[in-house]
Amino acid sequence: MLAFVGALTILSLLALILSNRVSPLAALILVPIVAAVVVGQVAPMPGYITAGVAKIAPVTGMFVFAILFFGIMTDAGLLAPLVGLVLRLVGERPSRITIGTALLALLIHLDGSGAVCFLITIPALRPLYDRLGMDRRVLACTASMAAGVNFLPWTGPTLRAAAALKVPVSTLFTPMIAVQAIGLAFVFAAAWWLGRREERRLAVGLVPTGAVVGTAHVEAETEAHDAALRRPRLLWLNAALTLVVVGTMIAGIAEPVVIFMLGTALALIVNYPDAAEQRRRIDAHARAALMMAGILLAAGAFTGIMTGSGMLGAIATTTASHIPASLGAHLPVIVGVASMPLSLLFDPDSFYFGVLPVLAHVSDAFGTPDVAVARAALLGQMTTGFPVSPLTPATFLVAGLSGVDLGAHQRFSIPWLLAASLVMVAAALLLGAIPL
Repeated sequence: MLAFVGALTILSLLALILSNRVSPLAALILVPIVAAVVVGQVAPMPGYITAGVAKIAPVTGMFVFAILFFGIMTDAGLLAPLVGLVLRLVGERPSRITIGTALLALLIHLDGSGAVCFLITIPALRPLYDRLGMDRRVLACTASMAAGVNFLPWTGPTLRAAAALKVPVSTLFTPMIAVQAIGLAFVFAAAWWLGRREERRLAVGLVPTGAVVGTAHVEAETEAHDAALRRPRLLWLNAALTLVVVGTMIAGIAEPVVIFMLGTALALIVNYPDAAEQRRRIDAHARAALMMAGILLAAGAFTGIMTGSGMLGAIATTTASHIPASLGAHLPVIVGVASMPLSLLFDPDSFYFGVLPVLAHVSDAFGTPDVAVARAALLGQMTTGFPVSPLTPATFLVAGLSGVDLGAHQRFSIPWLLAASLVMVAAALLLGAIPL
């Protein structure tokens, strides 16, 4: 019963968001509440919500102050030289810009943090996409592909898989290096193709269904307003402050929310000493920050109810226990193919600590190494799947920073992320990383 209602709850949430019938904020709050009523857990439900919100509160705070920090830095003109550099390197051809997007996201994601990758990549390149009138969904999708395929030994899914099976990380990752390289080749090929498609669209002035495009020609009044906010004399100071903020966060010296709070306060005082101007800068970015905070807290309520009620755990147990014996010998391939869609149903802890050990045990019983199942899972479960899963804050972050509706981002990006996952599954089979 719990497993059925839980699965139906997640599928209903996805359907509502993808169909654009209900806002993500409302769906994330109302759908799990209805599910809790159905399974008879009304009384403890407020506690589940409070626990879920409390768990995600530090992440919410980080995102709110990160949006304010990078918004202020953009106002001050910090990213203008970077956009200019990208233009000099790749020109104004969308096919080169999309490749540059993938490369920048890949390099920044080397620290293993999807949040940092999106917080830096998307605000840096969105003005360029808007300047040329490119579809922002392409920006969100390309950054998502580059980050998703980059499952390094120190990223969350790889560490969870190694811990769940009690094997060295190198045992999982080393045989997958060539597979990941092929996946990245697909990412850059797909980025080039998406850019070429944008070139053709812009050449004839078409706007595809669902596209979210920026303004290709900025009015003089807007340019004058932006110029008044810029602080070119403080460029190097702002760059140093940004490097310190990002570097401190990556190093784990303090909680990210604390770092961004301090960084935001310093950015305001350094660039806009006048209190009235400080309020205006906060107001300018308050809408995006409030929207992000609301969705993340709603997501906390969703995961709190799903976890506290036992629905996520029941889905994991039921899924693992209903695998037909005839499929046991081919389990790694099945897991690999299903790994990316499974990101839409399982949060990383539920899958890697709940489902994976059971799948590994079943696979081992059929003579297939348990690590093969773990490698297969890494080809999509919260790797290529994390930037579109409603169970991860990064999904809402990439959509919010790109200025794209969540449903539009998922509809556009899921096919590409699934394709990247399937390409890597095929490569893993050919290279022997997972058995057939």
